[in-house]
Amino acid sequence: MIASLPQLLDQTTGRYPDHEAIRFKGESLSYAELQQQANRLAGLLIEQGVQRGDRVGLYMKKSLSAVVALYGIMKAGAAYVPIDPFMPVARLKQIVADGDIRCLITENSQEKQVYEAAEESDFSVVLGLEPQPGSPFHCLPWPAVAQVEAGRPAVQVTAGDLAYILYTSGSTGIPKGVAHSHASALHFALWAAAEYGLQADDRLSNHAPFHFDLSTFDLYSAAAVGATCVLVPEFLTKFPTTLAKWIAEEGISVWYSVPYALIQLMEKGQLGTQELPALRWILFAGEAFPVKHLRQLMALLPAARFSNLYGPTETNVCTYYHVVPIAANETQGIPIGRPCPNMEMLVVDEEDRPVKAGEVGELLVSGPTVMRGYWNRPALNARAFLRWPRPGGQADLFYRTGDLVRLLPSGDYQHFGRKDRQIKTRGYRVELDEIETTLLTQEGVAEAAVYPLADENGSQIIAGAVVAKAGTAVTDMELLKYLAAKLPAYSLPSQIELLPRLPRTSTGKVDRRALQGRRVELIGVGG
Repeated sequence: MIASLPQLLDQTTGRYPDHEAIRFKGESLSYAELQQQANRLAGLLIEQGVQRGDRVGLYMKKSLSAVVALYGIMKAGAAYVPIDPFMPVARLKQIVADGDIRCLITENSQEKQVYEAAEESDFSVVLGLEPQPGSPFHCLPWPAVAQVEAGRPAVQVTAGDLAYILYTSGSTGIPKGVAHSHASALHFALWAAAEYGLQADDRLSNHAPFHFDLSTFDLYSAAAVGATCVLVPEFLTKFPTTLAKWIAEEGISVWYSVPYALIQLMEKGQLGTQELPALRWILFAGEAFPVKHLRQLMALLPAARFSNLYGPTETNVCTYYHVVPIAANETQGIPIGRPCPNMEMLVVDEEDRPVKAGEVGELLVSGPTVMRGYWNRPALNARAFLRWPRPGGQADLFYRTGDLVRLLPSGDYQHFGRKDRQIKTRGYRVELDEIETTLLTQEGVAEAAVYPLADENGSQIIAGAVVAKAGTAVTDMELLKYLAAKLPAYSLPSQIELLPRLPRTSTGKVDRRALQGRRVELIGVGG
């Protein structure tokens, strides 16, 4: 029985040794080549003192070598910690310190940042850089991997061992590490491969960066069946037209990304003009997909099926919804769907009491895909989980998602935004996500973001930012008038900015914190 992601790779290599496992910029590794290189890397890490349970940082841009590194780290019994190669050095230092990362795998293009981070870090080994006189750590160039025997490492990796730690933004500004075991990662990968009917001749896109949880589907569900994972080069994500051609040329059969990437492909990438006979599943997750855009995309690609996958990083995917045709007059968002197999949901009120079916409450999740916890954050873990009593004195742990949902008669859940996206203004409780959703129904709006700002009276006001559709002119007064016809007066933003684009995080989500910070700065300058 398979217990870990390295065992998954080994099993698939035995069945499909010559199949393309990973493809990038016209080059590829077969499953046998990937296994051999990962074994060599694991052996090298073990020689350098890496032990079972250690955390090894991965500070690389997408490449074949980066995927070898993921598997090599896990084969050595360690957990990989993918670090955004484009993040500020200060953030790199925070993650390295929090994860107690002593071994880092990187590349020459990151040399300056690594040495700067090393001033406050305790690196003992850095793999991927040329040795330098006086270096504060031991450097090993990448060719050193080829000098190690390719035999399978003699390390027993179990289902309960950590596979990876993904760092996400924390409410305090300090990143928090979401720690997933091999069991949680493997359970999700195997379920997804079965649910979407993946086969060895499939070609899965890898659009998400490795520090984003969407990437685990691309990598490990493909490995479960001997399919090919095709890495999307980072620069292509900024050029929708070129990316649309890439999808056609690479024969992508399963695409997975945040909705924003798909909207860009549709509106700026001329996706509808491409011949895409292989494309059979389009999966999306990460944030809500505005129905007007989704309806248009489904009309452009009638041969493909669409699926909405929901779940915070802490749970992998916990619900899913295969999208049905959307009526022309439908404005409400599509459901997040029903629970994945072996997942249990609770919907509770503010006192942690289950609400009645059909009532809105916070979604709590329990099951095999839920994280082990936040790395090195016991106080946060105590708040993040609810111990739910069972008969006989037993109890199950449920993760608090912070998302508000309602169970529909169909058995699907409808998402109503974040619990922490509820604010009080002028004594009224307001759902910021409701305002965003309403703005997006306006004909000339392509993107919208709504966020709170503190006012001088210690209360909160509502601000918004909008990107107009290409070739469309809208004004802030028109938008406020539109909202006034649909929402209570206390829900109306005090100000709406028209911007050429919304700031995005490295994972493609709207960066509302950046909008808040920018607005505060402007107000400060103006005052």
